[in-house]
Amino acid sequence: MTKSELIEGVANACQGVNKGDIARVHDAIFEEIAKALEAEGRFAVAGFGTFDVRGRAARKGRNPKTGEEMDIPASKNVGFKPAAALKNRIK
Repeated sequence: MTKSELIEGVANACQGVNKGDIARVHDAIFEEIAKALEAEGRFAVAGFGTFDVRGRAARKGRNPKTGEEMDIPASKNVGFKPAAALKNRIK
């Protein structure tokens, strides 16, 4: 599903609300999620799941083209753990 498909679906479910307003709310929600992850390292939605910041240690890797060994620096990524209600719904 794309952002525009999500906005279309919400617009269909919420009669009387225009797509522009929904798009602004969508952007604001995801901005707040990003702020929470940046500040607190996690964001939980009851019945949906939890987003959290996960660290990856520095490691050695190989350039697939040359086979040369290289250092891959430590990094942070966002992970998601679905809530039980979501897991049961998508089975």
